[in-house]
Amino acid sequence: MTQPINTWFVEHLGDCDIHSIWLNDHRPEHMPCLEIRRLDWAHAACEARRLGMRLVALWGAEAGCHDRDAHAMYAYMAFAHPEHRHTLLRTPLAAENPELPSISGHYIAACRMERHMQDMFGIHITDIPDPRPWIKHEHWPREAYPLRVDFDARPPLLAEAHGDYDYVRSGSEGVYEIPVGPVHAGIIEPGHFRFLAVGEHILNMEERLGYVHKGIERAMQSKSAEEGLKVASRISGDSTVAHAWAFAQACEYAGQIDVPRRASFIRAILCERERIANHIGDIGAVCNDAAFAFMLHQMHRLREDMARLHLELFGHRLLMNTLIPGGVLVDLGERAIGLLREQTLAIANEVEHLRAIYADHPSIQGRVIGSGMVPVEDAQDIGLLGYVGRASGHYPDERIEEAYAPYDELEVNVPQGKLGDVATRVWVRFEEIAESSRLISELLEKMPEGPIVANWLPPEPGVSGFAAIEGWRGEIAAWVRFGEGGQIDRCFVRDPSVINWLGLELAVREVPVPDFPLNNKSFNCSYSGNDL
Repeated sequence: MTQPINTWFVEHLGDCDIHSIWLNDHRPEHMPCLEIRRLDWAHAACEARRLGMRLVALWGAEAGCHDRDAHAMYAYMAFAHPEHRHTLLRTPLAAENPELPSISGHYIAACRMERHMQDMFGIHITDIPDPRPWIKHEHWPREAYPLRVDFDARPPLLAEAHGDYDYVRSGSEGVYEIPVGPVHAGIIEPGHFRFLAVGEHILNMEERLGYVHKGIERAMQSKSAEEGLKVASRISGDSTVAHAWAFAQACEYAGQIDVPRRASFIRAILCERERIANHIGDIGAVCNDAAFAFMLHQMHRLREDMARLHLELFGHRLLMNTLIPGGVLVDLGERAIGLLREQTLAIANEVEHLRAIYADHPSIQGRVIGSGMVPVEDAQDIGLLGYVGRASGHYPDERIEEAYAPYDELEVNVPQGKLGDVATRVWVRFEEIAESSRLISELLEKMPEGPIVANWLPPEPGVSGFAAIEGWRGEIAAWVRFGEGGQIDRCFVRDPSVINWLGLELAVREVPVPDFPLNNKSFNCSYSGNDL
């Protein structure tokens, strides 16, 4: 096998006496997957942290039919470095009573991913700082592990009651609990927030999610790449393009399919449009939570204009079913290019005008400046992603670090905030709207001629692919392994919200209770993206 480009981390592992084996059934080669011993698991994570690598994801997967031991189980972790791209590590686990040491001492964000592995696979994580169930709620049977191959999803689960979730509590006089949700007053997804407060000031906020768990990873099994892509685009409805792109690229890497340049340009245009539309909507919502309703109405008007043009040109307001394995489904003619160019420029100009109005109103500025601060050190420790990370001095961006097509031909300017408050998170959104508008104009100007789809050929059984795409919330990671007949054998997806939810808990400490909605919307983490 030709040695992949990314050998930097591998050389360091060797220097630390961590034995690793190249896996030749994983793609792409510049993001290799290495098999290490279970006893080296925590040591490898420690070394990755020492080298300044960022934790991308942890997940589990049972062996496929191609493996020598079809009953084996594997644990995976993926890391990224701004100069050396991604590396995946895999370790085999015993089929009976699988066990793995926690790496939460090195990476804070690992804890909830480890809890997910315990819930879904029954992998026992030793020394985990928080062993409570995460996705599985109290009524789930204890021995039901939905992602194991022997789990029968057809009969209804017999509910069991195991008592209440063990929320963090305080015995101090004057500290009281405020339960909020999981059902909310607005038309939003369910999630529970438990506050500890003194007067109006929040001492601690704890999230309880998992109410919209959909079994996405299980639903992907036995589907074709085309069918799986439709599921992926519905993981989180406001990130349709980004999730579809990450999944499609993982499949294309596995199948070693070269996507036509024109198709990659169209994908980027769609993804940047998705970024603009969501930032516009969220800026309006943040202002509305601070009683500045004017901005809400103006921003919703602009977002509606975008949705109507999406419906006209691509057949769907949220751009669903626009990507397919190997390319895109809809081409852009001269008229479509002209309409997109004209609207993108008009919206960018109007957003800048609204930005000046927003900045000139003390009533909104007094609510957002200094509220919900996440310091730079904490943002880097957690690994906050997207606009949330960029507001707090953490700037990973896959469009630059991975430089996948067509961003390998473009210069992407990433806003670099440091104050980490609501005001800075809104500032980053305004900056990203302007930058995405510029990128769309450049993409439309440089649009190459040629086909919009390559012939899709499923890879051999046992081959896996991994991809990371910069969605509007931040990095989306997808891993796909194929089985017999070109069907999906195993799949894993990590939405940026899985990490960013941790930042919200930290941000609202010492914030007045009435300012929680303001902070929550400034993060706007996806419930659905977390509850796969």
